[in-house]
Amino acid sequence: MTDSQPLEERPVNRTSFGGDILKVASGTTIAQALNVLSAPLLAWLFAPEAFGIFTLFYSITGVLVMFFTLQYELAIMLPKQDEDAVNLVAGSLGIATFFSLLLVPVIGLMGPTLAGWLNAPQLSDYLWLVPLVLFFGGLSAGHPVLNAWAGRTRNFAQVASTQVTGSVVSVAGRVVAGLSGFNSGGGLIVGNLAGSIISPVLLGWQVWRRDGRLFLDNVRWRKIWENLKRYRKFAIFNTPSALLNNISWQVPSFLLSAFFSPTVVGYYAFGNQLLRVPMSLVGGSIAQAFFAHAATANQEGTLAEFVENTFRRLVEYSFFPILMLAMVSRELFVVIFGSGWAEAGVYTQILSLWMVFWFVSSPMSRLYSVLERNELSFGLNTAIFITRVLSIWVGGVMGSPRIALLLFSLSGAVLYGYLSVSIILLSGVSWRRIGRILFENIAVFVPVAGVMFLLKLPVVPDWVQVVVAILFVGIYYLYRLNREGYLKKFLLKMTGGKSAV
Repeated sequence: MTDSQPLEERPVNRTSFGGDILKVASGTTIAQALNVLSAPLLAWLFAPEAFGIFTLFYSITGVLVMFFTLQYELAIMLPKQDEDAVNLVAGSLGIATFFSLLLVPVIGLMGPTLAGWLNAPQLSDYLWLVPLVLFFGGLSAGHPVLNAWAGRTRNFAQVASTQVTGSVVSVAGRVVAGLSGFNSGGGLIVGNLAGSIISPVLLGWQVWRRDGRLFLDNVRWRKIWENLKRYRKFAIFNTPSALLNNISWQVPSFLLSAFFSPTVVGYYAFGNQLLRVPMSLVGGSIAQAFFAHAATANQEGTLAEFVENTFRRLVEYSFFPILMLAMVSRELFVVIFGSGWAEAGVYTQILSLWMVFWFVSSPMSRLYSVLERNELSFGLNTAIFITRVLSIWVGGVMGSPRIALLLFSLSGAVLYGYLSVSIILLSGVSWRRIGRILFENIAVFVPVAGVMFLLKLPVVPDWVQVVVAILFVGIYYLYRLNREGYLKKFLLKMTGGKSAV
């Protein structure tokens, strides 16, 4: 067996799609659980303004990281020969190193000006950390280079373990900073930094220990250039598309700060983070495993069936709980974090409709890369960017963060809904099957929503609404697990293989 053999002939972990999701989800679950458990303590240690500065810092890195690999990591999954894939990895790392060094003098010159534009002068003290965060973010944050290679070789357990380690260090760093009296936004930034670095370092070591010989034997300057040229569509179309997408993600933070204050950004960021926890828990795991398995399904001619099944489960496991959270998020924030964070709960309610559509579309958007139709995503991301800027601008002119976020949420729901449907149709799934899946899930939620509206009467305490919502979500997931057969298998296992009836 040679190193240039196709991946399917190498001794990789040939696990199922569900098994790969569980591996990644195990790490994501623990990582997000740590963030959730630490949230009340962090809300006590840091003011909303501190969360606003922290969010602005990582919004800047979130925009710039799109340049750092020119999106070539998305092509790592596609070559049949590992020889080509390792040269894409090497090329992506070289591009990230180049941009990291280039950004150092740029930040030095432009940092104070940027902080002034964002109405957050205290941010300028920490912008020199941006190139460092970006370099390590280009390795493994948001599934770039190292994560892509781990996905190609089906070593999702490596990704999960490094996610957990990074999250533990990040949460510990933020808590220690707060308890030490470093309660500014800089405390959150510096406290989070170690986790941002250690996760890609550990993953890189594991990749090198397992596949280092493959890289040493096959990485050559000529092959790097050939593969960068072969997959140049990812740089030409995906980079501006991803840049627009990420800027549109960060637009609320930038414009809310410019029109209002870092405190408003803090409310938005805190609520947005907690709303995205269940999505990151499941959606991020599905997205990473989906890309690897969709590429295989496309080669085998089973893409339509695979996409339909994935879409069904994305809707089933997100629609009900996220909309339920939307109905009680204000009450939930008041009960857990105190009345001072009620506005963050209101922002969460406003954003929830958009989040449902984003959750479903996020894994589906990987199909543009699988089908090498990268140019189709550019127009859509342009529309998303324009509508988000206009939404926040209109709300800013009207002097209302709530109106800004409402327009943001409605436009996002429309555009992400269109993205989901269009890419699913492109894979070969019919309109009728898409509509049936959506109707079935709406029918389940409507009667429960009626009960929750009755509980909105002034005489019903906030904590009662929260408890009832949690019970409904628990019952719903038991219902879903029972339909999938997982609950029966679990009960049989717990009873030693005997019927639990």
